[in-house]
Amino acid sequence: MTFSKSAICLAITTSIFNVSAFAEEQVSNGTSNTDHIETITVNSDFRQQNLQNAPVSMSVLTDIEIKQRNAKHLEELIAVSPNVNFASGSQRARYYQIRGIGERSQFQEPINPSVGMIIDDVDFTGIGSIASLFDVKQAEVFRGPQGTRFGANAIAGMINITTNEPTEDFEGALEFGVSNYNTYDLGVALSGPASDSVNYRLAVNQSNSDGYIENIHLQRDDTNNRDELSIRGKLAIEASNDLTIDLAGFYFDFDNGYDAYSLDNTRETYSDEPGFDQQKTAAFSAKFTYQGFDSATVLAIVSNADSDLAYGYDEDWAYVGISDPDVIENPDYAYWEYTSTDHYYRDKAVLTTELRVISNEGQEIFNGTTSWVTGIFFKQDDEDLLRQYTYAESDFTSVNKSTSIAVYGQLNSKLNERWSLTSGLRIENRSAEYTNSNLFDDDISDTMFGGKLVLSYQQTDDSFWYGSINRGYKAGGHNTDGTLPADLRSFEPEYLLNYELGYKVSLLDNSAYVRSSVFYMDREDVQVKSSKTIVRDDGSAEFISYLGNAATGSNYGAEIEAAWQLNDAVNIYGSLGLLKTEFNDFIDADGHSLTGEEQAHAPSYQFNVGINYQPTDQWLFNISVDGKDEFYFSDTRYYDGQPIPEDDIKSEAVALLNASISYLQDNWQLKVWGRNLANKDYANRGFYFGNDPRDGYTPKQYTQLSEPLVFGASLDYQF
Repeated sequence: MTFSKSAICLAITTSIFNVSAFAEEQVSNGTSNTDHIETITVNSDFRQQNLQNAPVSMSVLTDIEIKQRNAKHLEELIAVSPNVNFASGSQRARYYQIRGIGERSQFQEPINPSVGMIIDDVDFTGIGSIASLFDVKQAEVFRGPQGTRFGANAIAGMINITTNEPTEDFEGALEFGVSNYNTYDLGVALSGPASDSVNYRLAVNQSNSDGYIENIHLQRDDTNNRDELSIRGKLAIEASNDLTIDLAGFYFDFDNGYDAYSLDNTRETYSDEPGFDQQKTAAFSAKFTYQGFDSATVLAIVSNADSDLAYGYDEDWAYVGISDPDVIENPDYAYWEYTSTDHYYRDKAVLTTELRVISNEGQEIFNGTTSWVTGIFFKQDDEDLLRQYTYAESDFTSVNKSTSIAVYGQLNSKLNERWSLTSGLRIENRSAEYTNSNLFDDDISDTMFGGKLVLSYQQTDDSFWYGSINRGYKAGGHNTDGTLPADLRSFEPEYLLNYELGYKVSLLDNSAYVRSSVFYMDREDVQVKSSKTIVRDDGSAEFISYLGNAATGSNYGAEIEAAWQLNDAVNIYGSLGLLKTEFNDFIDADGHSLTGEEQAHAPSYQFNVGINYQPTDQWLFNISVDGKDEFYFSDTRYYDGQPIPEDDIKSEAVALLNASISYLQDNWQLKVWGRNLANKDYANRGFYFGNDPRDGYTPKQYTQLSEPLVFGASLDYQF
C-alpha cells in the first residue's frame, strides 16, 4: 500500500491523547486539515458506536499513539489513560488496576481478576503479559464495571485489544527498531486477498532486549532479558451473501528472564539463581455473522487459548557466601544468609462460546423506539499448578476447574429526539472445583447479577450528557489452607455499584473536544486478606491468614480528556484522572483496623499532557509528560505488630518526559524517540520486610523499578 504524505501527516498531526483523531466525523469546507477528522469507533460493545457519543468513560488508544511512543507492549502505553495503573512483580505487567481496583500478583492461590483483557475475541484475562502491540489497530480501555457486556472479570473495567483486519487489496508493512540495552525489534505484516471471497492478514514480530538489570555476582547484563515472539493470523471469509466468518489465530512465545529485585534497591542485583517469566500460548477465535434474517443479526463466537506459564525467582536475591566473614562488613551477621528459589508452572486452558442476537435497523420494538440485544455465554477455565519451593517438603500441585454460564440482554430506547435510555441485565452462574496436594478440596457455586441503567441527552449536535448506574461483580473463590474450618475455605462474590455522570463536547468549530466524567463506586464484600486464630485440642493456637469478604469500600473521582487543534501545525492534548479511595469496616489479617485507609495501587492523580508540532509535511515533533501521585504498594500497614512508616510502603510521585521526532515520506517514516528522558527511578511494585543478611535482615522497603531512560530509532515502511 502507498500513503500520500498528506494522509500520513493528517493521521499523525491529528493524533492526540487516547484517539488518533477527534472522535467525531466532520463536514469538509475545504480549508483545513481538521476538516476531515477520522471517526473513532468503539468496537467491543454490543453495537459499534462513535466514541464521542458513547455513554461510558473510556479511552481508545490507537496505532498512532502506539507508534508515537514506540510502545511495544501495553504497559508502555497504558499510563496515558487516566485512573489506570499496573502492577508488575514479573517481567511484564500482568495485572492492571482501574480506578484503584485490581489484583497485583498471583502465587499459589487461584484468583479471579477484576480487570478483564480480550484480544480479538480471545479471553486473556489474568495472563495479559503477552499484550504486544505490533500491528494493533486500537486498545479500548473501559473504566468502571461492565456487568452486562463482560460479566465476572470486569468489576473494575475491561481492556479490549483489536488487531488490524485483513484487506481487500494487497499491502504490507515492515518495522525495524533499535534502542539502548541491546534492544531490537523486527515486525512484518502482510495482508490481501487469498481468493474472491477470502482475505488474509499475517503479522510476525520479534523483540529482544538485555533488559535494564546488571547482575553483579554473575557479571551479566541479561538476567532480566526479553525474548518475545508474536505471530498472528486472520482470515475474513465471505461464505455467502448473508454469512461472514472471521478467524484469528495466535502464537506467543515469551521467554523472558526475571531478576528485578536488588538488596540495594538499585538495578544491580546479586542473584546466583536468576528467575524466569515465560509464556507459550496458542489461541484462536472464530466469529460467524449471519444477516439472513429480516429482524436480527446473529453472531456466534468461539475462542480457545492454551497457555503454558512458568514464573520463578531467586527468593533470597543473593548468592551463597554473601554473608561470609571475609565479605560481610559487620561480623555480627556472618553466616546469617539463606538460599531459596520459588518456581510456579501453570497449564491454563480457556474456552469461550457465545451466541448473540442483535436487532436490525428498522426492526425496533415498542413502536419502533427500542433496539435490543440478547445472548448466552459459556466459559470453561481450567488451571493446573505445580509449585517447586526450596522450603516445601514436596512439590505442591493444584487443579482449579471453573465453568461460567451467563444470559444477558440490553435495550436501547429512543425516548425522543434527544433523550435515550439504555438498560441491561446479566445473570451469571459460576461453579468451580478446587483440589490440591495438601488433601484440600472445595467446590463453590455462585449466581451473580450485573447490569446498567444509562440515561443520555444529546443537548446539541456537539454536546452530549449521560448519567449511569452500573452494577458489576466478581466471583468468589477458594482459600488453599486445608486447616481452615469448612466455613472459611471459600469466600463470596464481591459487588460494586458505580454511579457516573459524563459530559462530552466538541468546541471551536470541531477543532477541540473535552470528554469528562465524575464517578462514585460503592464496593460491597470486598475480597481482602483476613485472619483466624484456631485453638487446637491441646490448647495451642494456630494463626492463619486467608481471603475473605471482610470490608466495604468507596472509590470516587473524575476523569477528563481534552485536545485542541490550534492550527494546521500544532495540537495540544491532555488528560487528568483524580481518585480517592478508602476502606470501610476493614480489619486486616493481623487484627488491625484499616477503616478509612487508602486502597493499594490507587494514586490520587494521574495526568498526561503533550503537544504535536508539524512545521512541514515531512517533519513532526512530539513532546509529552506523564505523571502520577504516590500510592500504597499493598494493603499491609503493619509489620510484626508495629506500624510501618508510610515512606516505606508507598511509591513516590513521578513525572516522566517523553519525546519523538519523525521524518515522513510517502511510504516510509523514520523516527527517533525517547521515554523517561530525565532517567527518573520510580517503582511499580514494592514490599516491606527483611531480606538482607548483611544488615541482619532489618525490615525495609524493597521495590521493583520501572524502565529507566530508553531511547532509540525506528523505521517503518509500507508497500
